[in-house]
Order: sequence, then structure tokens, then C-alpha cells
Amino acid sequence: MTTTTENALADTGSVDAIIDALYDVISGPAGERDYDRMRALFLPGARLIPTDPLTEAQLGGEVLTPDEFIDIIRPVLLEQPFYEAEVARRTERFGPVVHLMSTYESRASADGEPFERGVNSIQLMHRDGRWWVVTILWSTEK
Repeated sequence: MTTTTENALADTGSVDAIIDALYDVISGPAGERDYDRMRALFLPGARLIPTDPLTEAQLGGEVLTPDEFIDIIRPVLLEQPFYEAEVARRTERFGPVVHLMSTYESRASADGEPFERGVNSIQLMHRDGRWWVVTILWSTEK
């Protein structure tokens, strides 16, 4: 059995690994997700910023910590399946800084038709021998 620490090392060893982990950890059938694994991807102080509301109780544009994001999405993901996959990526790098424009599709099943598309603007930083997610700002296709 792998531990959260072992997962964190496997999930953060490369840009591809951390992006794959971001999409993997949010995806699955209705039910719990591995939120400790999700938290381990983010640099302390990291932020998630959806431009659109995540629920009816939001306006969109709120700056969230990983824990605040988890608190919002956990009840939704307990009740409904959600699968998100990257379909295209543009990457720019300068030293330990990477910025990705990651186009995604969201589905109700792993092989279902997309019900939503959008772009994640993801900033990563390499520090302490691993990659960290610093910020994710995203918008859905209108």
C-alpha cells in the first residue's frame, strides 16, 4: 500500500506528473476523494480562483485556499460523479517557474460526452526537489 508521502513524491516529480495528479484527484465516481493527496500538491499559501460560481451560493471570482475549495466541492462530489481530463496544454517555463494553459473537459463518466469545457491557468514552482501548485485560475467555456 502506498502512503500519502509516497504518492506526493510520485505526483510532484515532474510537470506532467503534477498536472496528471491534479486531474486524477478530482475525478471519479460519486463519493469521497483523496483530499490529503490533493492538499499535498499545493504550496502553502496556494490559491484556487474559479471565475464562475462553483455552486449556486457563489458569485465566482472568489480566491480560495485548497481547504476552502475542498469544503465547497466535497458535498457535490459525494452526490455525483465527476471526471475531468486535460485535452490540450500550452506551457511556458523560466527557471523554477512554469505557467500552463491547460484545456480540460468535464464528464459525468470516464468515457461520457463532455458537459463542460474550460481552461485552467496553472502556475507551478519547483522548490525542495519537487513541483508545487501555486495558483489555479480557471474559466469555463460559455
